[in-house]
Amino acid sequence: QVQLVDTGGGLVQAGDSLRLSCAASGRTFSTYLIGWFRQAPGKERGLIGSISTNGRSTIYADSVKGRFTISRDNAKNTVYLQMNSLKPEDTAVYYCAQTGATMRTYEYWGQGTQVTVSS
Repeated sequence: QVQLVDTGGGLVQAGDSLRLSCAASGRTFSTYLIGWFRQAPGKERGLIGSISTNGRSTIYADSVKGRFTISRDNAKNTVYLQMNSLKPEDTAVYYCAQTGATMRTYEYWGQGTQVTVSS
């Protein structure tokens, strides 16, 4: 099985930057996606971006495009979410997740890390 640990959240001021990390261990699959999700209180959990197995392909939600960047360090088996120009509306619990063998659904999840952006 795959275990994911997401870390790096905290309390920051609007305009600040923060980098989240998603460290993977255990058995993985030949082809998969790592996605970053966030969920604010009272709102649905939504996908904000993903990165392909080789790290060459990324997608982003419009709400974070141009501000957030997903990258990976295969030597460390870690995926990063670099968040710049943070806004109060970015406040949420952030999760990383990995798709299963079919790449159709996200089946493995980190525990979540809280990001709070003050005005």
